[in-house]
Amino acid sequence: MTAGKIRSTDEKFMRRALALARKGEGSVSPNPLVGAVIVREGRIIGEGWHRCCGENHAEINAIRDATESVAGATFYITLEPCSHHGRTPPCAEALIACRPGRVVVGAVDPNPLVSGRGIEALRRSGIETEVGLLEDACRESNRIFFKYIRTGLPYVTLKFAQTLDGRIAAASGHSRWISSPPSLRFAHRLRAVNDAILVGAGTILADNPELTCRLVRGRNPLRLVVDSGLRLPPDANIFSDGKQTVAVATRRAAAKSRRLLEKKGVEVLEVGEDPAGRVDLRELLTVLGKRKISSVLVEGGAAVATAFLKENLVDRLLIVLAPKIVGVGVNAVGDLGILRMDDALGFSFQRVTRCGADLILDVRLVRPKITPP
Repeated sequence: MTAGKIRSTDEKFMRRALALARKGEGSVSPNPLVGAVIVREGRIIGEGWHRCCGENHAEINAIRDATESVAGATFYITLEPCSHHGRTPPCAEALIACRPGRVVVGAVDPNPLVSGRGIEALRRSGIETEVGLLEDACRESNRIFFKYIRTGLPYVTLKFAQTLDGRIAAASGHSRWISSPPSLRFAHRLRAVNDAILVGAGTILADNPELTCRLVRGRNPLRLVVDSGLRLPPDANIFSDGKQTVAVATRRAAAKSRRLLEKKGVEVLEVGEDPAGRVDLRELLTVLGKRKISSVLVEGGAAVATAFLKENLVDRLLIVLAPKIVGVGVNAVGDLGILRMDDALGFSFQRVTRCGADLILDVRLVRPKITPP
């Protein structure tokens, strides 16, 4: 953290700002989650968060929420105030006009249009500005935004439920339900906070799911079905309920199948083929990023999970581990072509939590550091 007078209560107020930021989950994409708290003499006099893309940012909402003048007060903001004109005016200018006594920022905004400029503008105006308080937590809260703004690609979360012996279905293919009811609500909450949910044709054929957020309040994500040849029946639930769905296919898809789906309001998105003749997942993610889809939840079966892992496209892995054993069954992940343990994909545990009778393992892919030539 930059040099400054860090006070014992600073972390308390930044944690409050982080809690506020999380209220924007599922509503602000592709913008970041941001929370702001205004404090005078140990009292919170105003607070806000970014509620919806295109609407006021957290700082403006906190200023409008203030119960008294904010001049001379301390602002705690999870992400650097913007310094450019977008859908809304620059927040840095609004802060300068308010003349706060001090501004504490959690993390620098990686957006090239901002990145340090908002902080510098505050300091040039004579406002004491400190950066880096609870930085890791602030960056973690915006892991989706950070990846998307730097790469143009959506953040990919792979989620599946499995038994203790690593099965996602019994030998017969039966899989309902591996996890407990609380874990099912957790899964629906995940859907609500991601821009899109992706499954393969195998999941549709096996389960005929709806892929909606029926168990929680929140928006339904864009539904993506990877079906290279468009062989799925057009009367599948996901194609028939009138909700937004995209069938992802290759040029091999039959024109008749395309017309049938398009008549039902289903968009057919054609992308290139990978060496095996299937949908090129890297190209698909690039296309989704250009559509401002910043997060994708992959809920497909073993084939889709294996494909994403094999192509090194997974950022976060969520495993719902149920206290059950079935013996012979369907493996959660198929052949990745790994013959030596030294070549295994590496993950780091973020957290392990109880959810009903299950454990939820939250892990992140550890990508090898590339040494520059």
